[in-house]
Amino acid sequence: MASGIGVDEEVIRVYEDMKMRKGDVKSRKKMVCFCLNENMTKIIVEKDVEILNEDVGSKFKDPYTECVNLLPKDDCRYLLLDVSYCTKESSKEDLVFMFWAPENAPVKKKMMYASSKDAVKKKLSGIRCELQVSSRDDVLDRSFLASKLKGDITSIEGVGIH
Repeated sequence: MASGIGVDEEVIRVYEDMKMRKGDVKSRKKMVCFCLNENMTKIIVEKDVEILNEDVGSKFKDPYTECVNLLPKDDCRYLLLDVSYCTKESSKEDLVFMFWAPENAPVKKKMMYASSKDAVKKKLSGIRCELQVSSRDDVLDRSFLASKLKGDITSIEGVGIH
């Protein structure tokens, strides 16, 4: 089911910048959050809900956990993560799209976000993997992400996979 909700041009610009890894390394976005605007007519970049590369290590010790902590407990979001991970062979970075729909979010919001997910994904071509999560425990379990990235992943954002 298509929702008819549009995607703001800033969402596409942010995605392209992250995909091409444009700009100064320190000021590049490590994570950005997208949400529905107040009228629920457009997917927009959520202001001030992002982590920059320059924040990693100083402000945020573990950017992956910090991303999860930025998610609202009772509302849906889309997240775009620039995930760094290691396999036995090499180090890699890939973009991951996450659809966050917590169990206690209003049903109408869950339906709006779910029916709009494809619209935003079509605008973000080249995503390495997609996660759909409804529980903080699931998203904090790095092995869940590792299974979606596929391969023999040994660590994500510097934390080992068990």
